[in-house]
Amino acid sequence: MRKKDKIYAKLLADYDKHCLLIAKATSVNIHESAKEKAARIKNLETDYVRWFEYYFPSYAKCKCAWFHAKLAKLIVGNKRLRLLSEMYRSAGKSVHIDMGIPLYLYFAKNDLRFMLLVGETEPKAKKLLSGIQAQLEHNNRLQNDYGKRASVGDWSDGSFVTSDGVRFMSIGFGQNPRGAREQSERPDYIVVDDVDSKKSIHNDRIMRESVDYITEDVWGCFDSEDNATERFVFANNNFHKNSITNRLKTYFNEVINTPQEEQNYESNIAQGRTLFKILTVCAVKNLQDFTPEWPEKTSAEYWRNKFKSMPYRSFMREYMHTHIEDGAIFKYEAIQYKKALPLSKYDNLCFYGDLSYKENADYKALILVGNVGKEFHILLCYMQQKSRAHCAKWLYDQYERFHLDRYNVRYMIEGLFAMDEFVSDFDNEGDKRGYYIPIVADKRSKADKFDRIESLSGYFERKNVWFNSEQKDADMQVLIDQFLAFEKGSGAHDDGPDAVHGAFKWLVGRNRQSSNQYVFGARVNNHY
Repeated sequence: MRKKDKIYAKLLADYDKHCLLIAKATSVNIHESAKEKAARIKNLETDYVRWFEYYFPSYAKCKCAWFHAKLAKLIVGNKRLRLLSEMYRSAGKSVHIDMGIPLYLYFAKNDLRFMLLVGETEPKAKKLLSGIQAQLEHNNRLQNDYGKRASVGDWSDGSFVTSDGVRFMSIGFGQNPRGAREQSERPDYIVVDDVDSKKSIHNDRIMRESVDYITEDVWGCFDSEDNATERFVFANNNFHKNSITNRLKTYFNEVINTPQEEQNYESNIAQGRTLFKILTVCAVKNLQDFTPEWPEKTSAEYWRNKFKSMPYRSFMREYMHTHIEDGAIFKYEAIQYKKALPLSKYDNLCFYGDLSYKENADYKALILVGNVGKEFHILLCYMQQKSRAHCAKWLYDQYERFHLDRYNVRYMIEGLFAMDEFVSDFDNEGDKRGYYIPIVADKRSKADKFDRIESLSGYFERKNVWFNSEQKDADMQVLIDQFLAFEKGSGAHDDGPDAVHGAFKWLVGRNRQSSNQYVFGARVNNHY
C-alpha cells in the first residue's frame, strides 16, 4: 500500500471512531415539548459559548475561554473581516475556527453559504473538514434541533454539500483554489489553519510566496461584489520571525495603522468596510506567577511545570509567540551554566542596576555578578516590568536571604537613573526594615550603549561568563533572552545586558586597583 493510501486508510478509521463518539455524547431529551424545545434553541442561539457547549459536549469538557467568545464575536459580528488569530498551541483555536463558529453561522445565524478550509497539506485539510461532516451526520442534538442536513459529497473527496445547498471544501496550502472560484457560489468564510512549517521558515522566497498565496490566490476566491460576505481567518502560533504568521502580522499591522483603517467596530460594519484584526493570546499572562489565559482548562502550576520541563526557547516560541534565535552578537552556544561558589570565594561582588523612568512598562534590571580569577559568574538577577519599589523589595529580600551583610558587595545604579526619586524607593524599603543598603550612583563616563554591551561578547566567546545553574528562573531567562536578541537597531530590550556591563566594568576596575594592572586571577580575600 502506498504511503498516501495508508494515510487515508488511517483517516477513514479515525473518522469512524470519531462518529461513534459524537453519537454517544449527544443524547437528547425525548420528553421535551415543542414549546420547550423552541425556547431552549432560541436561548442557546443568543450566545455562542452556550450554543457550542451544548451541541459539542465531547469538545466542551471544560468551559470555553474568554478568547473563544472573542473569536466568535469578531467573526459573527463582521461580514467583511480579515482576522489573524495568533494563539498558543493547545488553545483550542482549530475546534472553534474550523468547526464551532462556522456551524454556528450555518445553523444559528443562517449566514454561511460556502466554507473553504485550507490546511498545511491536503490530508490535514481533509481531516479538519471531516470534523464538520461528522457533526452533520452523527450529532443527535444538531439533528434533533435543526434536522438532517447531510447530502452529497464526502470529506475524503475534499468537498461536500448540505441538503440546503451549503458547500464545505478543503484544500492543502499552495493548491490552486480554482474549484472554489468556479462555483456559482464563491466562498464567504475562509480559514487557513496551522500552515506554518518549520521546514520552510529559513527560505525567504518560500515565505514571501506563501504570503502572496494568501493575499492573492486565497483572498481572490471571495466574491467581487461590494456587499459580499468575506470572512477570512488565519490561525497559527507565531513561533518564528520569518514565519507566514509573523510576515502576515506585519502586513496586518501596516493596514491597521493606516489612517483610513482607524475606524471603530460599528463604523466598519455600517460602511461595509473590511476590518483587519489581530487577536494575540499567549498561554500565560507572565512568567512570574504563570497566570493562565484559559484557567478553566489549565492551572498556573501546569504551565510552571511545562516551562521547567522543556527548553526555554521552545516554550517561548510555542506558547508565548516570542522568537528567540541565535543572536547576531551573543550566541546561544556561549550561554553556559555552573553552580555558584560560596560568596566568600569570589574576588569581588557587585550588584548593578539599570532602572527605567517608566514605573511598570520597561524592564528593571538588577544583577549580582561575582568574579573569581578570569571567570565572571552571574549569580542573581531581577528582570521584571514592575515598579522600582518592587525591585527595591526584591533586593532587600536577597540581602536577607543570602546574608549579604557578611560580604563586601558593591551596590550601584546606573548614574542617569540614580537621582533622589530613584534612590528613595530603596531608602523607603530600608525605612520599613530598619537598615539601609548602601546604593550609590555610577557616574563614570560611558561609551555608546551598543558599543559597551558589545564589548562583553569577548568574555562570552572565551567562555569566561557563567550563569548560576541554581537560579534558572524566569528572570534569568529574560536576561539570556535579551543577550540573544541584542543587535544593532533591533529595538529589543537591553536593560539586562547593560546592567551586566556596568557590573563587569566595576569588577575589572577593582581588579586593576588591587594589582595596579588588569590581571585575571588577582584575588582579594573575603574573610568576614
